[in-house]
Order: sequence, then structure tokens, then C-alpha cells
Amino acid sequence: MSSAETTTFFTDRLRAAISRILAVALLLPFALWWQATPARSSEAAVIIPAPVIDAPQQGRSETAVLAGGCFWGVQGVFQHVKGVTSAVSGYSGGAAAAAQYDTVSSGRTGHAEAVKITYDPSHITYGQILQIFFSVVHDPTQLDRQGPDRGPQYRSVIFPATPSQRHIATSYIAQLDQAGMFPQRIVTKTEPLTAFYPAEDYHQDFLTLNPRHPYIMINDLPKVANLKRLFSGVYRETPVLVTKQGS
Repeated sequence: MSSAETTTFFTDRLRAAISRILAVALLLPFALWWQATPARSSEAAVIIPAPVIDAPQQGRSETAVLAGGCFWGVQGVFQHVKGVTSAVSGYSGGAAAAAQYDTVSSGRTGHAEAVKITYDPSHITYGQILQIFFSVVHDPTQLDRQGPDRGPQYRSVIFPATPSQRHIATSYIAQLDQAGMFPQRIVTKTEPLTAFYPAEDYHQDFLTLNPRHPYIMINDLPKVANLKRLFSGVYRETPVLVTKQGS
């Protein structure tokens, strides 16, 4: 190998080494953030008191529409709650024409990834559902984000179906803030429930059908484990699934 070839060879090797070092330097902060943020947000459950103001335990069926990050985890948790008869992933807050995943993902539709929870109020109250929502389902102090997900479609929001639900929700948020249950103030909003649009079939029962999906393992399975640990009285091992209801 001539001296010129030798110089070219080592120059190319040096450039390649520098490129690898720069690539690692640029990607390392992102990789560390990706690994740390989901685990921290999903595993940090908070023990909070039940709402002082709640609905009476009567009637046969009620609904609650909640949004707190990716709907896979929200649906997955409530499917393991006794008294819940249905939990459907979908969209709420925007127009019907925009209620599809690719469009909602733009963050410009007004929609939030939401879950419609149908429950038997003689077994579980609206306030108890909110208690689980604030304690293990998501972090209510994160504004327009949840874990690794960013954008208004992942905002924390309650869509009350009745004036009573709105009163319970706003009173409970004030109660938790006054008690200082979280290190920052709760950013959860209440928005009028104009409509709920079920999400595409492949989003339904995603946690149960894909337990080894990396996102589910990191972000959502810890939430189900926290439900079992902190709310053992209302936890059920076998989830109620959308696919079993023929919808």
C-alpha cells in the first residue's frame, strides 16, 4: 500500500469513527429520555383519597368518558375494574369527519384519544372511577403530554356526560389540589361531551392482545399492576373486552 493509499485509508477510518461518535452523542440524550420518561410516568402511582362529593350508588348503567394519554393504557386499566361492563377506545372533542387515527395524530383536530367507560353504578361510582383515573391511569400534572407521547390529542381531560358528573369532577380536582396530592397542580380540564367516536378495530383491546408490545410493556402493564396493588378490592384478573361484546 502506497503512502497516499495509507493516508486515504486512515483518513476514511477516522471520518467513520468521528461519524459514529457524533451519532452516539446526538442520539444518547434521546435514548436516555425515551428509557427514563415512560418508566417514571407509568410506574409512579399515587395513593389518593376518594372524592368527598360522589354520585349515589344506584341505577343500572352509566357512562364516563375520560382521556389521559394513549387510549391503549386507559382502556386496558378500566377493563380490569369490577363494575365496568365496557371500555371502548375512541376520540372525543372534535368533529366527526376528523375522528380517525391518522388525522387525530396531527394534534390539530380538537380530539383527544379517549375511552368511553360503561359501568354499573351499584358496584362502582363515578367518583371511584375518577379516583382510579387520577391515581394509576395517568399523571394529571402533565400538560398536553403523557409519558413519551406529546400533543393535545394526549391531554388530560374529563368529558362529563351530566351536570352531576361535571360537579363531581371539578370538586374532586379542587379537593386533590387543596390537599397537595401531587407535586404540581393538576392540569386536567373538563370539556363538554358533544360526541364520542369509537376508534379503529385494531386499537380495541390492544393491551390484552399485545402484552409483549414494547410500548405496552414499558408504559401500560405497570398501570395494571398498580391497579391490582392499590385497588385490589375492585381489580379483576379477567378483563372485559370489546371483541367479546361483538362490537
